[in-house]
Amino acid sequence: MSQPSGRVSPPPNSYSQDISDGLKTAELEVKDSLLGARATSRTPVIESAGNPVYPILAYCGASIMMTVVNKYVVSGAHFDMNFLLLTIQSAVCVGAVFAAKAMGIITFRDFDMKDAKIWFPISALLVTVIYTGSKSLQHLSIPAYTVLKNGAIILTAYGEVLWFGGKVTNLTICSFGLMILSSLVASWPELSKSFAASPTAVAAASGSDTIGYFWMAINCVATATYLLTMRKRIKLTGFKDWDSMMYNNLLSIPILIVASILFEDWGSASLNRNFPSENRNFLLFAIAFSGAAAVFISYSTAWCIRVTSSTTYSMVGALNKLPIAASGMIFFSDPVNFTNVTSVLVGFFAGLVYSAAKNEQAKEARARAATDIPLHNTDRR
Repeated sequence: MSQPSGRVSPPPNSYSQDISDGLKTAELEVKDSLLGARATSRTPVIESAGNPVYPILAYCGASIMMTVVNKYVVSGAHFDMNFLLLTIQSAVCVGAVFAAKAMGIITFRDFDMKDAKIWFPISALLVTVIYTGSKSLQHLSIPAYTVLKNGAIILTAYGEVLWFGGKVTNLTICSFGLMILSSLVASWPELSKSFAASPTAVAAASGSDTIGYFWMAINCVATATYLLTMRKRIKLTGFKDWDSMMYNNLLSIPILIVASILFEDWGSASLNRNFPSENRNFLLFAIAFSGAAAVFISYSTAWCIRVTSSTTYSMVGALNKLPIAASGMIFFSDPVNFTNVTSVLVGFFAGLVYSAAKNEQAKEARARAATDIPLHNTDRR
């Protein structure tokens, strides 16, 4: 898989595709689980009809649009100011959220320092998630990125078993096996080269997709840690989805600014290299657009769940991997070969199996809850 020649970055808080990603995701994936807003947004006029086509199209379109725009932003050959990029995205996202609140479209609680102190470690983890995500997407094609991101789902599932007494069913394990298979297929061209090459050649390959796999491995661990830790912190703060989105982005801004100042070159030569004059205005617009679009992904996620169901949403999220991967082949000339197509199709099927497994678990949980309703003592007065 060759590095694209365009430019890219993940949404300021959503891999939830992913969660989102998805994550999202959670994950639901990175992109999705991080951005959901179903509990607090108000219902627009278009939703009154209850037509599921509109929210499904909005969610799928938003996910594809975000991935393509992000890919454009950071995939330039000389782009290395990821912290600055993410600072701009988060700032725009915060501004958009406060503007939506001022217009009465959404609601969330006012800023509180006590809540901020509790939530700050989550924002620090989020910075790790979005930075490593942007670096992996910078070096990997969109199909490979989409497939390999499934690793976060596996880590999160087993983390829930360890931390929260979760359950991994046989069908879930089957989906994990398919995810691993799709990842191996996606990375096989590079793995086969490494097996056949000398140690010197392998070391020299550090400038290729190998770096992308390194960042993706860190991203999967960071994403699972973020989601599991956030689940605990939400119980302490009682945050709704828009609350967590606002605090995530607002608290991440100072971390990103400090990291950019410490680790990135702010000289004129570096700025000109990262933001070349010939497309600087459009690039800055794309960065700002991606920050604002994160809010739309949140809303379309909420709309899709509200008008359809969580089952339909999870299935749509699984099906949406196919057009997202195809977008990389269409817009960024990612190779359309047997390996890429096979890995995407296997990953696509893995998503369907995983979605079915989670839906079965949800049905079992509802059935248990129905049988656990305590009976009132009719003798009590």
